[in-house]
Amino acid sequence: MSAENRLTAAYLTVALVALFGGVVTGLFQALEHAGVNLYPRLAPVVQSYYHSLSLHGVLNVLVFTTFFICGFLQFMTARALGMPLASPGLGWATFWLMTAGLLLAAIPLVGNAATVLFTFYPPMKAHWAFYIGLTLVVAGTWLVTLNLALTYRAWRARNPEARTPLAAFMSLVTFVMWTIASLGIAAEMLFMLIPWSLGLIGGTDALLARALFWFTGHPIVYFWLLPAYVSWYTLLPRQAGGRLFSDPLARVSFILFLILSIPIGFHHQFTDPGIEEGWKLLHAFLTFAVFFPSLLTFFNVVASLETGARARGGRGWVAWFGKLPWGDPSVAAQVLAMLLFAFGGIGGLINASFNLNLVVHNTAWIPGHLHLTVGTAVTLSFMGITYWLVPFLRGRSLWSRRLALAQVWLWFVGMAIFSHALHRLGLMGMPRRTMIGASAYLQPSWEKVLPLVGIGGTILSVSALLYFLNLVLTLVASRQPAPAAPEFAQALSGPEHAPAILDRWRPWLALAVVLILIAYGPTLVRLAVTTPLSTPGLRVW
Repeated sequence: MSAENRLTAAYLTVALVALFGGVVTGLFQALEHAGVNLYPRLAPVVQSYYHSLSLHGVLNVLVFTTFFICGFLQFMTARALGMPLASPGLGWATFWLMTAGLLLAAIPLVGNAATVLFTFYPPMKAHWAFYIGLTLVVAGTWLVTLNLALTYRAWRARNPEARTPLAAFMSLVTFVMWTIASLGIAAEMLFMLIPWSLGLIGGTDALLARALFWFTGHPIVYFWLLPAYVSWYTLLPRQAGGRLFSDPLARVSFILFLILSIPIGFHHQFTDPGIEEGWKLLHAFLTFAVFFPSLLTFFNVVASLETGARARGGRGWVAWFGKLPWGDPSVAAQVLAMLLFAFGGIGGLINASFNLNLVVHNTAWIPGHLHLTVGTAVTLSFMGITYWLVPFLRGRSLWSRRLALAQVWLWFVGMAIFSHALHRLGLMGMPRRTMIGASAYLQPSWEKVLPLVGIGGTILSVSALLYFLNLVLTLVASRQPAPAAPEFAQALSGPEHAPAILDRWRPWLALAVVLILIAYGPTLVRLAVTTPLSTPGLRVW
């Protein structure tokens, strides 16, 4: 196994362990909503609903995604460029730094000393080790960016006139965007939360902390999504038997994500009175603008899948869809992820609209939306990717394709039930982040829908157990050699059709920075200069 493959396997191991822990704790919350409260029996391992909710969010949303992305995109970049990472030593040092940070953060998290949910809003206060540990994980992602940049520079020196291979280009854009976006959360940690938790400063401020958090908090959605897009664009068309519709259009969509993903965080703060309405309006417009590259992705990927389906005998305006290779669990997982993600995208436009946002803000609608994005578009796509990646790394074929297909469809059905129920409850006004079964304001209308949350969550948990069973058996019991990893898709309109400027970095980075300074600069400067850090910390649970 090559150095890149071993590094990828290490990242995947941590990611999948985190996913397992997140799935288990997620089931406890779904059952609680349905009226089955297991928390008295779970103590002292899981001490409350909110302890479980913090574990679920951190493990699934932060740890699983980040470690998977770091492993997968380094693998994809090295493969696309046809050369090893510039510094294997830096790669392993980064992995161990991130793992050490994770373990440091996990100690107070597991011990109920960091029950602040994955958004960790102050004045709720966690143990200092939680903040420092997560900061080390973020710093590790910057080192991944550095290693990818060094690898790209080495490749460019050997290929001065060639266009960057699409998978490598997309991977680089993803990490460059994330590195810029993560400066917000780094500033919150380094200048507010870590000194506060260590007692070096006497207090904090919720509004400034939230503004810095959402500088990173919405772009992280694209940090999750873009690696799935990398697979949808560069591998899935070939897996479906077709060709990518347009390489230049794919590059344009990722450049737009680089420019537009960051200056949109204030749409999460429409109800915060300390931010002027004009800046909220600008961020709302930009949030609608970032929907455009998602539409480009929808068109390009669906057109690419259609070429494969028609090559397999598909006919008609819609009937071709049935000719996709549904017997391949990797393809099925990613196509089903796209179908549910379409509804997540529509819900995202509602969240970005000021008037409609006021209806769904802080209701169960929001986790319903989040589970269609990170819980389906991202997680189900990543599951589909592992159905070829884990066998490739292990050198043994997937233990059972039928079990994998059953798992994929169960996830699709379970998430459809689960998310639909949460969306309905949100429209009925049911709050999120709440142990609803213990609330004094449980409404009869909610009680009719809440069992669906438990049913959907249970189906999702069964699906996850089948997924982990299949992977474990692939590692220990499979004897057939693994098939080759999917090849990169050829394009109907190739990179040679793209203008040269699409393969340059400086203009797009400059435009991204200028837009960020316009959208965030005045507000962050005003808050930093005028805000007293005087709010004391609270430990609620």
